[in-house]
Amino acid sequence: MSEDRHPAPLPPGVTRRPVRRYTADGRLAPTETDTVALEEPLDIRISGDTVAVTMRTPGADRYLVTGFLFAEGLIHSAEDLGGLAHCGRPGEEGYGNIVEVTPAPGLVIDLERMGATKRGTLTTAACGVCGRRSVEDLMASCSPVPPGPGLPASVLAHATEHLRSVQPNFARTGGVHAAAALDERGRVLAAFEDVGRHNAVDKVVGALVLEHGLRSARASQPAASRPTVLVVSGRVSFEIVQKAAVARCPFVASVSAASSLAIDLAERAGITLATFVRNGRFNVYTHSERLREG
Repeated sequence: MSEDRHPAPLPPGVTRRPVRRYTADGRLAPTETDTVALEEPLDIRISGDTVAVTMRTPGADRYLVTGFLFAEGLIHSAEDLGGLAHCGRPGEEGYGNIVEVTPAPGLVIDLERMGATKRGTLTTAACGVCGRRSVEDLMASCSPVPPGPGLPASVLAHATEHLRSVQPNFARTGGVHAAAALDERGRVLAAFEDVGRHNAVDKVVGALVLEHGLRSARASQPAASRPTVLVVSGRVSFEIVQKAAVARCPFVASVSAASSLAIDLAERAGITLATFVRNGRFNVYTHSERLREG
């Protein structure tokens, strides 16, 4: 009884809701408290104009917004950001769910790239154009990832194991995705959870931009370093490969499957795409020439 009156504090990204469980013996159990993943909207604004609203798990919003703008081609490095802050004051209703971005002095961000819906570019999975056009549109603005050095197949085979240690909210709720970026030795550079798999990837990319100096191919100066493997916990869609391509990441590894368009884009973008990466095994669909045995 005392535990119900004074529940233990929850970690960020998790909340409580009442639940009744139907048991195997055909009984509807009394109401109890369950832990579930927290989901709230985030309004991303540039100089006062809303460019996107995404449903996300609060936390690491600075990385999420940076990664989103980077993946959409609106910024190309951390130097393009003049300011990034939550609007309002702590305690006000909705505080923390609006982020205002100020471009760096002299930089004009082309908001027309976001389209009339202000949700992503023409390369979203629900854009209504054919898959071939989607790939062509992206490749016109994003050069293929260069071949670069190979990677031991064993590093890729065990890539998804790194997600286990960075999924505390999944362990509590079973309701969030995870993404991580690894270097060539399989070491974690950045890792995040979120109710949206695209948001988890954006948080990772944003951390790489802000903390590791990641730059796009269109930046004025080349990147000093870049991630080697992008690891995701869910299905690999076109948008996931798109984000990896913009981040110049040569490998994508997933616990689950990939869509046909994701495979087509990975082939065109020069990305090695591996799926069902579990228990030391995987399926590789594109650019297997990068893999070395061992």
